[in-house]
Amino acid sequence: MERTIDEILQELNSEQIGPVKQTEGPVLVLAGAGSGKTRVLTSRIAYLVEELQVPPRAILAITFTNKAAEEMKERLSRMVNTSGMWVCTIHSMCVRILRMYPEEVGIQPNFSIYSEVERNNIVKKSFQECDFDDEKLLKNIKWHIANAKMLGFEPERYAEEYAGERDIDIIVKVYARYQKHLRENNALDFDDLLNETRNLLRKEKEVREYLSGRFRYILVDEFQDTNEVQYEIVKLLASVHGNLFVVGDDDQSIYGWRGAKIENILHFEKDFKNARVFKL
Repeated sequence: MERTIDEILQELNSEQIGPVKQTEGPVLVLAGAGSGKTRVLTSRIAYLVEELQVPPRAILAITFTNKAAEEMKERLSRMVNTSGMWVCTIHSMCVRILRMYPEEVGIQPNFSIYSEVERNNIVKKSFQECDFDDEKLLKNIKWHIANAKMLGFEPERYAEEYAGERDIDIIVKVYARYQKHLRENNALDFDDLLNETRNLLRKEKEVREYLSGRFRYILVDEFQDTNEVQYEIVKLLASVHGNLFVVGDDDQSIYGWRGAKIENILHFEKDFKNARVFKL
């Protein structure tokens, strides 16, 4: 059963109400574990829909695990009408965007997504096709391909950036072969979902302006878990309106996970000059 906005706001303390009502422009909320940061984010969405009459389809809420996304959806459905609202992980958001614009990306709309196991198998296959069979070298190449993808570098660019690296010619040869396999199979891996979406938003002005115009309010939970590519996607999506609300814990020690960058929190105020910062 949906609750009234007054009932929702009554459950918040004065520190939490500030960022909920600061609806316009860039907002950074710094919050440690147990400070109710997800409650603040969901209450803010309820406030946008109920108090400001923002259509649910104009709201995009991003989190980082399927479990967190499901919990957020459930919590929101008890508060407001969520039909048309995107509440999802960043990867599933990218899948939806890429399926909307496959031609611009140069893939078929029914592309498949490779799991980590499939990715490892194709890397191994590419490695063997290049006539290599050293297990230690294969392990090193797997690491480098993951690193290149996380940085958003194509094989040529990776070769330039890591020119002094041992075995770089072999690494890049296998990486290029791996990419060829993906294309031939109309497949993307998890990192491609991010990189292709970023490239699409960078290059296609109409796509960027349409999506950024549609999602007038973007909210990101667990912002400290974003890596550079993910942060750029979010910035591109917020390029029309600048209504970006991010919640992060600046005191967590897990930042290296998948290239997550604490700098994204530290640079937020630099990237958005008029940002409001709240601490819970």
